[in-house]
Formats: sequence, C-alpha cells, structure tokens
Amino acid sequence: MRILIAEDESIIRLDLRRMLERAGYEVCAEARNGAEAVQLARETEPEAAVIDVRMPELSGIEAVRRILAERSIPIVMLTAYSDPGTVTDAIRAGVFAYVVKPFREQDLLPAIETACVRQREWLRGQRDLGRSPGQCVEGLDVVIGEGRWPLRIERLHDGSIDVQLISGGEDS
Repeated sequence: MRILIAEDESIIRLDLRRMLERAGYEVCAEARNGAEAVQLARETEPEAAVIDVRMPELSGIEAVRRILAERSIPIVMLTAYSDPGTVTDAIRAGVFAYVVKPFREQDLLPAIETACVRQREWLRGQRDLGRSPGQCVEGLDVVIGEGRWPLRIERLHDGSIDVQLISGGEDS
C-alpha cells in the first residue's frame, strides 16, 4: 500500500517512514505542511495517508478535507491534541483513525489497518444508499474508534447524503 506522510517535524516524519517501510508499506510522498500534503496527494495518488493535525500553511484538518474532496482514501490523523473538539473536527473532516503522540509502531499500524477497513465500509455504505435515491432508506451506522465516534449515514428525501455524529444513541 502506498502511503502519504504529512508531518511538519522532520524527526517524526523520518520515524514514520521507517515504521511504515518496516511494516511493508511504501511511502510515496512526505509533506512538511498541509498545502504540500494536498499537492502531493494529487500528484502521487496515495492509497492512504497519515496526517498531523497542526501544520504550517494549512492545518491537517483542512488538508484532509481538500484531499478527500478529490480522492477517497483512508486517512489516519496523527497529533499531540486529544481534546474532544479537535477529535470531532478531524472526524467531521473524514478521518477514519486517530493516533495521539507520542505514538508507537503498535499504535500506528493497527490504526492504518482500521482506517482502511472503515473506509471500505464507508464506501460500501455510500454505494448501498446510492442505489435507491428516490426511496427513504434507513440510515447506516458506522462506528469509528472503539465505539467512541459512531456516525450515521442517511439518504435524505432530496437525494443528498447526510452524515451525523451520534453521541450516546442520540444524534448530536
């Protein structure tokens, strides 16, 4: 699998590359900031990405939004920030896994695999919802992060798709 790394700290980028390559992944590009991540995602067409939240020029969260607007890939958010607001913003942007620094190989590699599986489930759910745009279809629930971030995907009457974060069984 070809992975894009976006991290503004050189030493962390180097550690990420070594971990990923040891695990058999190919690092197709390394970005030092969010704007570069968007450009490299466009140029190299990675199959997944690991992106830091706080980076110069363009935040990781905004970079995720822009990358996913052009290409659907599983993205793991890597960050020192675990506050609920940042986590929620990252999930709303479209990440499928969240790893808090300092991280270890045994944290990162399962997060990448989880993100890939969740992204496939997401795409399958979108295809299923897209088959009957004129009908009212019951929503599809997707759980991310050991049940902490459940999402509900639902086809609305106008044919658009609505995604909501579900908290404690109630929509938030």
